[in-house]
Amino acid sequence: MSPAVSPIEKSLLRGKWTAQREDDSHPIAPLARAVVEGRFWEALTSPAAQRLFRVPSAKFDQSFDQAFTLDVPATAADEAELLRLTLAVACLHAFVQVNWTGPDLDVQPLEVISLESEHPISLSEADINQKAISELAYGGEPAYHLTKVAAFLRLAQILLAAPYNHCQSASWWRLRTAFVHQQVLDEPVPLPSAILTSLESLTASFPSEPDLAGRLILEKGLLEHQFSHDKSAAELFVEAAKATGLEYELTGALGKRTKFQQFELSQLVLLAESHLADDDHNEPDLNGEPSTKITDETAKAPDESEARPNIPETLALNDDTLLEQTEFTSSNPSAPGSRLGHIDPSAQPPLHPLDQCILLSMCLNVKNTSPSHGLTNEQMSPYVARVISHPRNWSIHTMALLLRSRLESARTRTVERSTLQLQALIDQMPTADSALPERLLYFHSIPLPSKWELERELAMRFLSLGVVKSALEIFERLEMWEEVVKCWGALERPEKAIAIVRDLLEGRKAEAEEVLSRGKKTPADTSRRQVHDKAREAKLWCLLGDLEPKSAVAHYERAWTVSGGSSGRAMRSLGGYHFARGAYAEAIVCLKRAVAINPLLARSWFILGCACMRVEAWEEAKGAFSRCVAIDEDDGESWNNLASMYLRIGTSTSTAAEKEKKGSEGEEESAVGDGEAQTSPATQITTSKSIPFANKLLAFRALKQGLRFSYDNWRMWYNYMIVAMDVGELAEAARALGRVVEETSDKTGADAVDEDVLERLVDAVTRAHVDPTTEVGAGAGGGDLAAANPNEGHGLLRSVKDLFDRIILPRVSSPRIFRAYARLLTWEGRWGDALKAHMDAYRSGVAGTMERGETDVEKWREAVGEVEEIVDVLINFGPRVEDVEGQEGTGKKWKLQARSIVRTFMGRTRENFEDEPEWGRLERLLEEVA
Repeated sequence: MSPAVSPIEKSLLRGKWTAQREDDSHPIAPLARAVVEGRFWEALTSPAAQRLFRVPSAKFDQSFDQAFTLDVPATAADEAELLRLTLAVACLHAFVQVNWTGPDLDVQPLEVISLESEHPISLSEADINQKAISELAYGGEPAYHLTKVAAFLRLAQILLAAPYNHCQSASWWRLRTAFVHQQVLDEPVPLPSAILTSLESLTASFPSEPDLAGRLILEKGLLEHQFSHDKSAAELFVEAAKATGLEYELTGALGKRTKFQQFELSQLVLLAESHLADDDHNEPDLNGEPSTKITDETAKAPDESEARPNIPETLALNDDTLLEQTEFTSSNPSAPGSRLGHIDPSAQPPLHPLDQCILLSMCLNVKNTSPSHGLTNEQMSPYVARVISHPRNWSIHTMALLLRSRLESARTRTVERSTLQLQALIDQMPTADSALPERLLYFHSIPLPSKWELERELAMRFLSLGVVKSALEIFERLEMWEEVVKCWGALERPEKAIAIVRDLLEGRKAEAEEVLSRGKKTPADTSRRQVHDKAREAKLWCLLGDLEPKSAVAHYERAWTVSGGSSGRAMRSLGGYHFARGAYAEAIVCLKRAVAINPLLARSWFILGCACMRVEAWEEAKGAFSRCVAIDEDDGESWNNLASMYLRIGTSTSTAAEKEKKGSEGEEESAVGDGEAQTSPATQITTSKSIPFANKLLAFRALKQGLRFSYDNWRMWYNYMIVAMDVGELAEAARALGRVVEETSDKTGADAVDEDVLERLVDAVTRAHVDPTTEVGAGAGGGDLAAANPNEGHGLLRSVKDLFDRIILPRVSSPRIFRAYARLLTWEGRWGDALKAHMDAYRSGVAGTMERGETDVEKWREAVGEVEEIVDVLINFGPRVEDVEGQEGTGKKWKLQARSIVRTFMGRTRENFEDEPEWGRLERLLEEVA
């Protein structure tokens, strides 16, 4: 059994000093309390910290790992570990304070690091920051080069990398540090597996502390969310809610959303109630009241911000139609039997801040796991509104306002407030309107963006509104050159973008004042800069390659060389370049290097899979598309291609090589994006009988999964239909055929219906006995089972009838479709409807549409066969119809109809075909129905 987490560690984890009085006597307690209360200068410049961060100046040219030997005083092992952990937390939170939460930091890395040197050395904060940024590059992805006090993050990483045998929470802090590090990189990079596995034992360490258990589960979910593992993230968010006891329910309640609305309508609302005790976390609403409801009057009050000076400013909407927030007129939710029915939607109780974090995380997951649609925004809004109504923490309220700003950015009535609110959130960061401990209290429990990401989001908002110049100014200040290039492209001045990148590479343009100051130093300093900036320089070469297609290969290869073979971006770009030009073998080599450096980018795996597919490396292509759907299970195209690979592999392992080759010639491919391919396995199914059933079943499942995310892709539905027929899932085949007709009938008419598939579906129904209780071999109760089987007989009947009545016949028609429908109706004993369907088939066929003056003999002979067929149908069905309808007489009605058909056809074609041998057949036919 692992040692318990100490009270001091729990205080560090919570961000609030909750240790008991007897714990204050611990030697590290004063230092830990200073860290918890945000007094980082006091902690990081303490004698204990100075001893720990001592480094000989001769070693400073080496990496941070080699320079710092962690000179810990010879005290008890647990005390030494707790000291390292405490200082690691101080370094991490100092880094977060500067780059995320604000306000300004009162300590710099050089005040913390003790340099031992006989001679004074010239070392600036910019030098040490650049060195740390260079070392923060990971997995081929550079760190953002304007990150401040990056040395603190490196120090935190070094301190936490040391072994811990007594401080069990060290693994949790490694998770937090890794999550912060991920947000500094250009793209997410896989974490070492040890970080997550080391947390498994820690989860059981808080059986009686639901707040810590909930925090740990929530932070693991946020990490999964960072990597776009949305299914795992959703499960962890729900688990976190269970751990804290949060009860929530998305339901409806009567209310109004506009000022002039006369009648109450059901409005979406999130009912939620916390069960965490506030005794240990005494955090009242920041406005001093149990609930804050923004009405039209209070939102416009000039002293609103003064009444609540310690929370982010909540801007009023000030719209002439929309209310500030939904006004609920019902005190109970609409859903009967709701377990939260006792909560009044307009006066809900305040939530615990940790539960607010969980709701905001769930809100993000709604966006990631739902299609891009207005309904998604409507589903997310109640989560945000529930949190905004009770501001209890600075960081949480900031995150809630940010999410509301994002949701409102797509609506014309709210886009102005959305942009102004985002600007207000950026402006508040450096201010001291709230205490640092409060800002850090729940920082690790919400996905709060960094300062530069917030500003980038504002610039992207300007860009979407067409305010390109303002966006360009922000991007240039942030030195986000890729976005700068896009802005110049939008302004139709690509030559300006090329000039900027070349100036940066050739040193004519400095990236920042720190870089400029280093450029004026000694040659040794210059060489250090060249070493430290290699990841960023490689990115610039890649950007230049994007801008100059004629020299792209040279620029990408230069980027690869400059980075020392570590630039994933260079190989991704070079692989994409080769793929677009059909050099698939070269593309495969480059893309394999790219995914080896950073295997989390689904696009790289997708293009690699397409390249392997083009050179018929089916196994490698299958592996690539499998990785695609593992990273992004919403990628319908990858699921489709994975299905195709299952079929291809089955074909390639068979002895029917020629059949496979013939089938591949008919394979339908469509360009997707930048040369990406979407394959169709349909031809393979119909031309090769040697594919193992297991492979077909895997293909069926892959297509079924992909269609969840590509519902409007008719090609995927067609593939799914063919594969479903082959594995015996006929009900799914009927559904797929219906979707193909719905999507394509407007353009292709009757060709939208695969008539072979349709006839096989009818065959599957009509093979069964018309009476389900008399199924052959049914036995006791067997008839019920046969009727319940959705892929044959009566179980399939409903799907096939719906296919005809609701989808096919209202849209398209053809003789084969009507005949198939007639066979189905005949099997049901609906003689009149069946006869009508046969007549419709005749009228839409060759005979029914043949005009006077036709001279094509073969076409006329085909028409003669149709006339004979419809007369035969009338002879067989006519008396049955009259018997069912209770008509009297000798059946003259159907005979008259048959004579009329024959005479009319003979009259239209007598002039050109009376001398043909088949004419006698028509005369004899006329005699039969006389």
